[in-house]
Amino acid sequence: MHTHPEILAPAGDMTALQAALDAGADAIYIGLDTLNMRQGATRNFTRATLPDASIRCRERAVHLYLTLNTIIYEHEIPACQNLLAFAKPYIDAAIVSDWAAIAACKAHHIPFHISTQMSCSNSITATFLKQQGASRIVLARECTLEEVTQISHQADIPIEAFVHGAICLAVSGRCLLSHEAYGYSASRGECRQPCRREFFIQERREGDNADAAFRVEPHTLLSAKDLCSLPFVDKLMHAGIAAFKIEGRARNPEYVKTVVTAYKTAVAAVRSGTFTPQLVAQLTAACAEVYHRPFSPGLYYGRPGSDQFADTDLNQATSRKHHVGIVLNYYQQAHIVQIQIQGHPLAIGDNLSIHGPTTGVVEITVTNMRHDENSLNHAPKGTWVTIPCKHHVRLHDKVYIILPAT
Repeated sequence: MHTHPEILAPAGDMTALQAALDAGADAIYIGLDTLNMRQGATRNFTRATLPDASIRCRERAVHLYLTLNTIIYEHEIPACQNLLAFAKPYIDAAIVSDWAAIAACKAHHIPFHISTQMSCSNSITATFLKQQGASRIVLARECTLEEVTQISHQADIPIEAFVHGAICLAVSGRCLLSHEAYGYSASRGECRQPCRREFFIQERREGDNADAAFRVEPHTLLSAKDLCSLPFVDKLMHAGIAAFKIEGRARNPEYVKTVVTAYKTAVAAVRSGTFTPQLVAQLTAACAEVYHRPFSPGLYYGRPGSDQFADTDLNQATSRKHHVGIVLNYYQQAHIVQIQIQGHPLAIGDNLSIHGPTTGVVEITVTNMRHDENSLNHAPKGTWVTIPCKHHVRLHDKVYIILPAT
């Protein structure tokens, strides 16, 4: 029997959150600017923006989860308690990994999910954590599909599992490499990702012929491929997983929209009996258009091997977005957007992506362009044009052109 899993989307800012809502996410997880595993990222929510995020989610009956999943030091206990007290009216649950955060959730009567950082990898641990008050377990990423199935069926608690996105080299993300190399701890949400870099071995010995140097091949020997579960979504549903989690709070809004849409479509196809290899290929190709490393099935089909590691640290997206300009006006009755071209020129047939904190991500194709009363086939930098756009966009939204990657 296939479950109907919650599609849980990441959001690093309001534009990504709106994109997730528009794509049909069932739930969204975010972090504030402290005590979360992406607190070192440039994009995060704040106490000022959390209420708006909550309102938008509740208008769509979408759950909102707060990540508070770093290790917590003694002097941070008051900050942890204060943050949860503030967030309580706006969130449906907190995602936690430290027992101090669990204690604070219980004290404030906030539902909590156990983060993958706790490395829950068996049903006994899952049952114990339920006894401590947890309402959901995010399993360790190291679990195979067979193990996930066993845990889901044997532990009397909803199970969440990652289905798409970046995979950390270390066990459930607990790594000291960034801390040792740069003084920024992964367990504090500050990882600088040295594992993704190119490595160079140089001999350190005095004397003649002692200057040997080698570039390590493949040069990203510690960099895991991105997880893509689309080919076996049906098996994940059969495993009884309650929530499909998409990694990517540091990724762009178009990634969020594209990946959420793909997994919503795949789940619906499984339930309707239309899940085919052709559909999988189509959805995987769509996900390949946005930022990603080479895809793999992660660890669902076995322990790590050489085929789990990327041979490049470059973005593998088959398309790239380039800045065009900003929205000057939107004429709602006529469904026309006015765009100031500040960067890349435009032409008939171009595919555009318009981003904004209220708009989310809107994609249009340029079918015709006008400047005043003049029809244009091409529009250079420094001018403005009007273009048909059936979706409501807003003043100062950013406009990008989507081009094939070269």
